Parts: sequence; structure tokens; C-alpha cells
Amino acid sequence: QVQLEESGGGLVQAGGSLRLSCTVSGRTSSSYAVGWFRQPPGKEREFVAGIRFIRWSVGSTDYADSVKGRFTMSADGANNAVYLQMNGLNPEDTAVYYCAFSLTGVVSTLPSQYRHWGQGTQVTVSS
Repeated sequence: QVQLEESGGGLVQAGGSLRLSCTVSGRTSSSYAVGWFRQPPGKEREFVAGIRFIRWSVGSTDYADSVKGRFTMSADGANNAVYLQMNGLNPEDTAVYYCAFSLTGVVSTLPSQYRHWGQGTQVTVSS
């Protein structure tokens, strides 16, 4: 079983920054992927960013077009932790942010490809 726990959400003014963290524990594998998703109020869950781990080493990252140039995903392979640095936040970024784990080792934009999810952390951006 794999467990994920997010932290770092909160309330920030437009133009501000937040850093989300996600720790992954349990029975992972040598190659897997972790994604960040978000679910704005009244909308479906959407892909934000994802990163691959290949034989415990950090691999490539992918981003949704809406966050490219503003968000940066990074990882600490030794500690099974991933981070999402969010800069230039705007009210449209308001959502519950989730990290998710995929054994496929491929970063997918589809929530259905991720088997394990964290409980989510609220990010609210005021105008």
C-alpha cells in the first residue's frame, strides 16, 4: 500500500507564491510517477504537473500549459518527496491540490492512471 500526504496549502494574494510538499511512503517501486492535480470548485480534477522516478532517480517533468513558466515541480528521490513551487498565482489557481502515485512510471494527465491519492490541500488565491 502507498500513502501520500500533501502539505503547504493556504491563502495567498494574487501574484504571490506557495510551495506544496508531498511525501510518498509505503510499498513503492524502483520506477514510478507522481503527479500533481487540482480540482477547482465545481469543476473536474485536472492535471497540473508530473515527474518520473526511474530506478529511484528523478527523471523528467511535464506541466499543464496553464502553469508552464509559473509552477515548478521538483523531487527528492532519497526521501520520496515531491514539491510544487507555485509562483505568480492568480485566482484561477484556487483549488484543492492533490498528489497522486502511478506505478506505470509514466506521467499521465489522466487521473484514472493514478492508483493512490493524498487527501488534498486547499490553495486559495485572493484577487
